[in-house]
Amino acid sequence: FYLLNCTVAYRLGRLRQVPFDSSTLGRESVLSDWSKEAVPLDKDLFMRKFLRELSGALQDVVGLEAAEGYISTVGSIMGEWINNQYRAAYDVGNLDYKQIAQVFVDLKGRIGGDFFIVSLDEEKIVIGNRKCPFGEMSHERPSLCMMTSNVFGRIAADNLGYARVELGETIATGASNCSITVHLKRDNRTHERDREYFGIYSDQSSDA
Repeated sequence: FYLLNCTVAYRLGRLRQVPFDSSTLGRESVLSDWSKEAVPLDKDLFMRKFLRELSGALQDVVGLEAAEGYISTVGSIMGEWINNQYRAAYDVGNLDYKQIAQVFVDLKGRIGGDFFIVSLDEEKIVIGNRKCPFGEMSHERPSLCMMTSNVFGRIAADNLGYARVELGETIATGASNCSITVHLKRDNRTHERDREYFGIYSDQSSDA
């Protein structure tokens, strides 16, 4: 009988044996021959997968509406934090609607989205998107769209006093693109799935 020291690893759907050398511990992985293509795992993918499964579990356990509520709470906090970052970068007390539209595109681009301005004026900002920051992990996870709704809504409302976010087509529900309209003036045309946001608007000039 003869004992072979080995590490059993999983690759490409089958088990294989990799000779084990204890001298490599602490210096390099015993799986160093595995390329990044063979095991495409990194921090970004891990976090997106985590959020997908978390949102999916919430949708299954408490339902879509309640899951959206939980994610909305987090999105609102994130929106406030992001808003403060951009106010400091612009060095203003409040962003105007043009700056807000630019912030929407910039922040989403920084996290892997492909958002763009379709149109904007003092009444509303229309944003399109060709690539979701969550990638394929957003498919069948419409509750994740509440992150976008609340971040956009919180930023707009905290600077202009009010926002109503209307989510049109979304990649999460199977569309090829997303369409988001941020209404900046209150009216009576609110749809069932629209969300309204209110903020304390301080009338400070951009030179303040």
